[in-house]
Amino acid sequence: MSEQTTGQAVPRFRRLSLRSNRLLLVATGSLMAAHLPTQLLWVRRQQPSLEIQVVLTRAAGQFVGKEALHMIAGRPALDDAWEPGADTAGARHVEWSRWAELAVVWPATLHYTARLALGLADSPSLLALHCTDAPVGVAPSLPPGGWQSPVMSGHVAALEARPGVKVVPPEPGPSMTTGKSDAWLCPPLSSVLHQLDQWAHDRQETDERL
Repeated sequence: MSEQTTGQAVPRFRRLSLRSNRLLLVATGSLMAAHLPTQLLWVRRQQPSLEIQVVLTRAAGQFVGKEALHMIAGRPALDDAWEPGADTAGARHVEWSRWAELAVVWPATLHYTARLALGLADSPSLLALHCTDAPVGVAPSLPPGGWQSPVMSGHVAALEARPGVKVVPPEPGPSMTTGKSDAWLCPPLSSVLHQLDQWAHDRQETDERL
């Protein structure tokens, strides 16, 4: 869980016109998760037809409430936990991986990013992201020194070596711990979605030309 960062004082949203209709959104345990309702509200206003399934890790649940996310996303926010007794056909990771047309981790802590980069599959969201055909965007939110860390650099390189994964770099922002602008915050969700959508479209066009 990351407690070092907070969001921008004035969020910078952008207009959206996504080519995809279904978004799997995984939120992890960064304080940036507290901004998720505002971020989602803007996305829904820009693209009301977009279906959104929010998945919360246990740590993310300390920063944001499911009720607000349910009201805004239009469907219940789900825990990133295995369902007891679920068979393979009804397992969450299978449903999510097949349903998603875009998948985004916002915010992504260093811990979650590391688990994803290492190929760990100890939660439904990780297994879904490993198995989906949808483009996957990872938007890290990190404490001071996190983005420059050799460990993080290795994980970013490993993720970007995968054909369907894009890491959206964080931006300098205020740290709740140091009081300085030395933390690394994920860009607004609308910006991450726009970048992932455009990146996926460009990749598809390149593949079709080859």
